[in-house]
Amino acid sequence: MRNTPISKSVIDKAIEKFAIADFSKATIREVKAIAAEAEEASGIEFIKMEMGVPGLPASAVGVQAEIEALQNGIASLYPDINGLPALKEEAARFVKAFINVDISPEGCVPVTGSMQGTFASFLTCSQCNPQKDTILFIDPGFPVQKQQLVVMGQKYETFDVYDFRGDKLKAKLEGYLQKGNISAIVYSNPNNPSWICLKDEELRIIGELATQYDVIVLEDLAYFAMDFRSDMGTPFQAPFQPSVAHYTDNYVLLISGSKAFSYAGQRIGVTCISDKLYHRAYPGFEVRYGGGTFGTVFIHRVLYALSSGTSHSAQYAMAAMMKAASNGEYKFLNEVKVYGQRAQKLKEIFLRYGFYLVYDNDLGDAVADGFYFTIGYPGMTSGVLAKELMYYGVSAISLVTTGSKQEGLRACTSFIKDHQYTQLEERMAIFAENHPVV
Repeated sequence: MRNTPISKSVIDKAIEKFAIADFSKATIREVKAIAAEAEEASGIEFIKMEMGVPGLPASAVGVQAEIEALQNGIASLYPDINGLPALKEEAARFVKAFINVDISPEGCVPVTGSMQGTFASFLTCSQCNPQKDTILFIDPGFPVQKQQLVVMGQKYETFDVYDFRGDKLKAKLEGYLQKGNISAIVYSNPNNPSWICLKDEELRIIGELATQYDVIVLEDLAYFAMDFRSDMGTPFQAPFQPSVAHYTDNYVLLISGSKAFSYAGQRIGVTCISDKLYHRAYPGFEVRYGGGTFGTVFIHRVLYALSSGTSHSAQYAMAAMMKAASNGEYKFLNEVKVYGQRAQKLKEIFLRYGFYLVYDNDLGDAVADGFYFTIGYPGMTSGVLAKELMYYGVSAISLVTTGSKQEGLRACTSFIKDHQYTQLEERMAIFAENHPVV
């Protein structure tokens, strides 16, 4: 048995400090903090793959537009709660350019990142109908979205889509929707953490069932068009970002500036509500507010209570980035393709030393290389593998925290540096030697 790159006592002491009894349930922030403490104590660099934070420079187009807005004195003014008119116009145009869906600027609402967009959407959806008090997650998914529902005291159901791709999805979804208590369905596409991408046939199933059972689909597009197997970066030209918006009017699209534009620090996104949904009145709004439609309640009740609007200058940045992208002047996908290149190199190393990809299939196609990928190791549960890799200076989160029923870890490519491929190769060689596959 060879010595691990980092002393086990250093890792065990750090974990003990955080009082984590089951490492499979350690949160992203806890894993990050333990890795940082162990790195400082040992003096050995960690290969950090736990945080889904952009690792690229922010869009220069956005930065310049925001600087100009600030220099023009915009910081002294409250933003319109409905959103900057220019951003609303450009968001609607962006959706047409890259999804090929028509939506009115009225329903394109700036939010302080998709995190606020989902929080406000969850609240609004949960208030539509008293009988529909539960959100359904198509997992695996972003752990914090469930935490949002815990914070607001809302119910949720969840299932792992691993065994329910393609035609199998319909029966699985319908089993939940038939109960009559589901207000909304939420998923990410491309998926965090698995990077699987729901195909049009699956989105059609979701959309048609949403219409049939009158539920709202919350489509999280945090990793917009980042399925690098297809070039979706040419505006107003196929292929487009796949979306449930082609198959139902009951949708909310959550478009983030964080990953596609590397603009995470300014907390800016746009929530795009379909025209029909925006103008629809629900009985729950009459009871709670004395009236209102989905769109007006979302903006003037929920968002207004949460923040009184979204960062004024960041809205100018988002408007400029979307405009330049739709004009074909800003090839935003070219800037983030490096994530896919990193994933390919990292996967090759892990596979060489006995690991396997947990979510490895997209209805017969290999899962794309992108921002995330998932790994497992024969004979190891999620918690055991996550903890064991810490001894080798590699930090990643357990799939348990994402709602997955599979054993393995989510690995993020965003913080990987060029010199760390050699480090990972050396460390995984030791790992494989210490953990021979029987």
